[in-house]
Amino acid sequence: MAAAAQRARNQRLPPEVNRALFVRNLPFNISSEEMYDIFGKYGPVRQIRIGTTKETRGTAYVVYEDIYDAKNACDHLSGFNVANRYLIVLYFNPVRHSKKVSTKEQEEQLRKMQDKYGVDGQQHAKAK
Repeated sequence: MAAAAQRARNQRLPPEVNRALFVRNLPFNISSEEMYDIFGKYGPVRQIRIGTTKETRGTAYVVYEDIYDAKNACDHLSGFNVANRYLIVLYFNPVRHSKKVSTKEQEEQLRKMQDKYGVDGQQHAKAK
């Protein structure tokens, strides 16, 4: 291993760095092959999951075999132009992700309670 590469591997990584990246602002029609071409330049990719639902279109998760490859990809691909869209590449944060899911669950529970008790949720809205 080259001296520079060895030094890079010995440095401490910030705590948010991990092997999984969350990518936003992707073109809706991007293919898996294009994703592997773009992200594979930075090291072996274990998995890519492209969002397919209305809420997840334009996003993807990219998981690298090696944490240093993920850091290199994140550093170089944030702001990268793909089909006139600038990629937003972040480290996957399970805590932030679970908060989003739990908020969605809370909203669903609130809707169920409103239905159960015959409340429309607008009783306190100002009349126009």
